[in-house]
Amino acid sequence: MVLALNIGVYDFGNSSSYEVLWKFLTSDSSLSLSEKYVIWEVRTSRIVMAVLIGSMLAVSGTTLQGMFKNPLATGESIGLTSGATLLAAIAIILGHTFEQYLPEIIRNSLVGVSAFVGAFLAMIIVYRISTSAGKTNVVMMLLSGVAITSIGFSFVGFLIYISKDEQLRDLTFWNLGSLAGATWTRNIILSIVLLFSYIIILPKGKALNAMLLGEKDAQHLGINVETLKKQIVLITSLMIGTCVAFSGTIGFVGLIVPYILRLLFRSDYHFILPLSAICGSILLLLADTISRTIVAPSELPIGILTSLIGGPIFIAILIKYKNTLR
Repeated sequence: MVLALNIGVYDFGNSSSYEVLWKFLTSDSSLSLSEKYVIWEVRTSRIVMAVLIGSMLAVSGTTLQGMFKNPLATGESIGLTSGATLLAAIAIILGHTFEQYLPEIIRNSLVGVSAFVGAFLAMIIVYRISTSAGKTNVVMMLLSGVAITSIGFSFVGFLIYISKDEQLRDLTFWNLGSLAGATWTRNIILSIVLLFSYIIILPKGKALNAMLLGEKDAQHLGINVETLKKQIVLITSLMIGTCVAFSGTIGFVGLIVPYILRLLFRSDYHFILPLSAICGSILLLLADTISRTIVAPSELPIGILTSLIGGPIFIAILIKYKNTLR
């Protein structure tokens, strides 16, 4: 966090970023308006957003993997990301045709609102397909998520085909993920979602440990399995939908962090869940800091970096799984 605050294109002269931040917090009158804006509205707000989004993406991935008993399960695998991407693409490419009929508060953040709604619509469809007689089949949920992802990205491909150059650039940049749109209003919303979600999710570590034994054994241990599934799906959808709405698509955070933590703590979700919240923040903050410096003064989309890290880990998980089949 200290390193991230000190890195940026703007030059504070003889003062360090920490001195400027201290002057801002103590209302020092010697600070210029541009220095105040850069240190607080640009750098600090971006750091806070990286911490919040990284934490929620990691916890979402960890929780879904515990529910599915599958180390490859993430928001992408149950269609949440594709749903968000599809509606965001519609907003970017076709939004000008209907945004005049929308309230101003929605019009000003149409892409973010569309992404959030898209994630929840995908969740509802997947949940309805995989639920029968009040019981949710997690295998069916994964398979329906794959189908929704395929359908969603096929429509996105069509929208890309009919888009203009400027729209294509906006969609591509959004789809690769970025924290450049960080504001304190967004951070407040993210903080509320994080607190609400963690109050419900973080105490579920022991229940997820019981789920590793199988649903029937977990039921015998006093776990209400169906209620647990509903809570996990709803809360992870809320977290992922909010993150995607504000930062675009940032992949693999929910895959990388749980994998590393399982190497250290096996599959004890009592420890992994809270630790994933911390490690996810560190990972995304580090990735964002690198993305701002590696091609300075330009900015590399953060999703490219997380994919570069996540791809090899994904392959490592597959190889490890293959070896267990021998």
